[in-house]
Amino acid sequence: MEKSKIVPSLWFSTDGGSISKVIAYYKSIFGKDFQEGKIMPLGTTPSGHTELCEVHIFGQKYSMMNTEKEHQRFNDALAFTINCEDQHEIDKYWNYFIKEGAEVQCGWCIDKYGLRWQVLPTNFGELMSKPNAWQVMMKQKKIIIEEYLK
Repeated sequence: MEKSKIVPSLWFSTDGGSISKVIAYYKSIFGKDFQEGKIMPLGTTPSGHTELCEVHIFGQKYSMMNTEKEHQRFNDALAFTINCEDQHEIDKYWNYFIKEGAEVQCGWCIDKYGLRWQVLPTNFGELMSKPNAWQVMMKQKKIIIEEYLK
């Protein structure tokens, strides 16, 4: 894979500081579109046991660090959008992330580690051009494509 000039870094926190729990969680949903590198133990830091791993999700490189003690929580200032081909794909990601996370509104949800996701159909712009689309979206948590087509 080619080198990325800018690499987003995500800082997680789990009991024991093991990054393998985080890797397993995301690998479970992204499957073959998730490739992890070697886990690099960083030893004991002020945040406890710390490990680092570079991963690729859909070809995008990320640096994932995990510490034993929480340093900063994820919040709405950082979010990822997943562009889905159909309702089945929306359901797949949505249901996985909210299983141990939370639903929000307008296609937004929070996974068990606190990352924010907006799970949208690839034709979302077209759907939003429909009459009453804004009202439909404001009533939804998970995006239901069929409701825009009525």
